[in-house]
Amino acid sequence: MREIVPGISTWPAYSARFGYDFNGFLIPRSDGGGIIVDPVEPSADDLGAIAAAGVTRIVLTNRNHYRAAARVREHTGARVAVHPADADFVRGKGVTVDDALEHGGRVGPFTVVDASGKSPGEVALHWPERRLLVVGDACVGNPPGKLGLLPAAVIDDLPRLQASLRRLAELDLETLIVGDGAHIFSGARQALRDLVANFPP
Repeated sequence: MREIVPGISTWPAYSARFGYDFNGFLIPRSDGGGIIVDPVEPSADDLGAIAAAGVTRIVLTNRNHYRAAARVREHTGARVAVHPADADFVRGKGVTVDDALEHGGRVGPFTVVDASGKSPGEVALHWPERRLLVVGDACVGNPPGKLGLLPAAVIDDLPRLQASLRRLAELDLETLIVGDGAHIFSGARQALRDLVANFPP
């Protein structure tokens, strides 16, 4: 577990298939209501850090990031939240879904933003005061310093995803924290604009 920006720590799981890290995130809160986003399988030390943070919410940005949610929920008692459009898939993987994420809703410091397309319920998490965005599978940090998309075979609706990314590129952003690959710590808005500039009109 390591802090990547103030207030957000991460632990990775390397994917040999894709050639980069999948990332889980911990956002501790002073009130003890810590948040986990898209948990990958934690080590014993990582699980200890998660428990020590007093985690109360596990936020899944999309259906495929259920990964270690059941284990973290069992260990912490935290409630799992996902958008309703992806919830049945997550339940089908044996994960209890406690709460629904809705566009425009709040989770701790984050506003839930529509990032649908890769899956119908994909969301991103915007921290406006920090000019920071957390994405799950809407885009990936690969190669480092640039953004790309997952393979077309795993994207449900490419035009919808492209429209979502165009909207995200209009947000006031400096930092982009990605579920897959390398984060962008400055110039995130321009990196998103460079990505969408390659989309068809």
